[in-house]
Amino acid sequence: MSRWKELTGGTSGQDYAARFAALARSGKDMHGEARFCASLVPAGARVLDAGCGTGRVMIRLARLGYECVGVDLDASMLAVARKQAPELPWFQADLAEFAPDALGVAADFDLVVAAGNIFPLLAAGTEATVLERLAAALRPGGLLVAGFGLDEAHLPVPPSITLAEYDDCCATAGLTLVDRFATWDADPYDGGGYAVSVHRR
Repeated sequence: MSRWKELTGGTSGQDYAARFAALARSGKDMHGEARFCASLVPAGARVLDAGCGTGRVMIRLARLGYECVGVDLDASMLAVARKQAPELPWFQADLAEFAPDALGVAADFDLVVAAGNIFPLLAAGTEATVLERLAAALRPGGLLVAGFGLDEAHLPVPPSITLAEYDDCCATAGLTLVDRFATWDADPYDGGGYAVSVHRR
């Protein structure tokens, strides 16, 4: 069982969406992840939102002209995403078993984005497998971007993967570190408790 399901029971889609809607109404910028992704690949590029949740990032990228596919294991989150953007392709799948061909999707993405603490919330021991699956979905030269917390201040669960461990898993999957930032606004990383990492296949 994923740490996310242990934390939420797989029924938090509406509450999650409501929380972000309230943040948006308060004037908070909700599109940092999408803006960051758009700085890496041009409009029209194929983007896989791995752990897409309620679709906040993917819907924004689609509106910016990207060809997007969303995958998540949580049916309650996907129900919100499908209601908000029924025209977009949303798939329920475990990232540790993700096989684009089985879903009728070409495995030649220009960018895979994993926002929202995806890796710390995976089922224990599946991190390397997930990275292998995501790397295989990228075209040669494609990018994987993942942002996640590294300490208790930035996570809803105890920390489970260090940056060194993440980089090792990426290397095993054939990915090379390109850059690392402290935020989705591309602030320089200085060893803090949150990191946004960019790897290339």
